[in-house]
Amino acid sequence: MLLVVAYDGSFFSGWASQPSVPTVAGALDRALTAVDPAATRVRGASRTDAGVHARGQLVAFDTERTISPRGWVHALNDGLPAAVAVVRAATVGTGFDPRRSARAKRYRYVLLGAPVRDPYWERRAWRVGYRLNQDLMAAEAASLVGTHDFRAFRSSADDRGHTVRTIRRTEVRSGRGDRRLLEILVEGDGFLHNMVRIIVGTLVDVGRGRLAAGAFTRALASGRRVDLGPTAPAAGLYLEHVELGVSPLAWWPDAAPLIDWPGTVA
Repeated sequence: MLLVVAYDGSFFSGWASQPSVPTVAGALDRALTAVDPAATRVRGASRTDAGVHARGQLVAFDTERTISPRGWVHALNDGLPAAVAVVRAATVGTGFDPRRSARAKRYRYVLLGAPVRDPYWERRAWRVGYRLNQDLMAAEAASLVGTHDFRAFRSSADDRGHTVRTIRRTEVRSGRGDRRLLEILVEGDGFLHNMVRIIVGTLVDVGRGRLAAGAFTRALASGRRVDLGPTAPAAGLYLEHVELGVSPLAWWPDAAPLIDWPGTVA
């Protein structure tokens, strides 16, 4: 079975199961075991860090229970805390691994430009109290598109030998519905540990004038972490979407809204 899962990462110590601390995978495993004690542990497409949110995390598990996608959505949500929800479900083959099957991931980062804190955005955005040059940030972000060696764009805990990734899209845009918000979208075939947060931290430093334009180009050439800005806080980061190389047969619910808004064509 394949799930689309959304969660508020503020309440969890990351995705991966850990003893004695709340994690997203741990919450899903408990809800799953209550329905089918023989089911496998959940397999996620991305190991999000503590405080990172998701709107489109893909999660798979194996079960021999004959339950429809609709039934799994409702049964699992009944056993999950309020900070986690199964949004959709589809049937896939046994052993399906969303991490290995992912062709691309899209992340969104939210910045709040405000001199004082806003309780609503407290754990959902990075509040910056200084002006940012959005045009400079957009130009800097565009220089990442393409295939590069991103060895400079990772935390010291990331010791992977292969650091070449392809960025398909970067966008710096004003937040919809709130003039204080700035959103940064990054889509690529894969990401190193803290890569998106380092990209955001560098864009903010360029936007406020702390780093000269061309920081990304310099870091790609040098491979040095010190040529980039800080690692942005986890609270503003959202895993938006995971693109698969295969399409499940049918999702429940489908993408159609339940409300027919005025002017909608049936």
